[in-house]
Amino acid sequence: MRHAILALGMPGSWEWIVILIVALVIFGRRLPDVARSIGKSIVEFKKGIRDVSDDIDDNVRLDKSKPNRLDQSTAESRSSAKSNHTETTSTKNDN
Repeated sequence: MRHAILALGMPGSWEWIVILIVALVIFGRRLPDVARSIGKSIVEFKKGIRDVSDDIDDNVRLDKSKPNRLDQSTAESRSSAKSNHTETTSTKNDN
């Protein structure tokens, strides 16, 4: 019995045609509405993805235009270190 189930595989071209005919008979009047609904859903999904992508791009552009806090704090600490070093050497030279 297990070997028979494994031997079935994917339907061939004629089987797909029969499946489509049965689907048309059963769902005939509703298929256009279902296809239309699926199409609208796909369009809305793509719009949502595009909006999220645009938001991410805008945030990346804004982050690049802002000076980095880490760079500012590093520059401030370097300038304060230089001023401390200058004060220390001037004090040593005064002695």
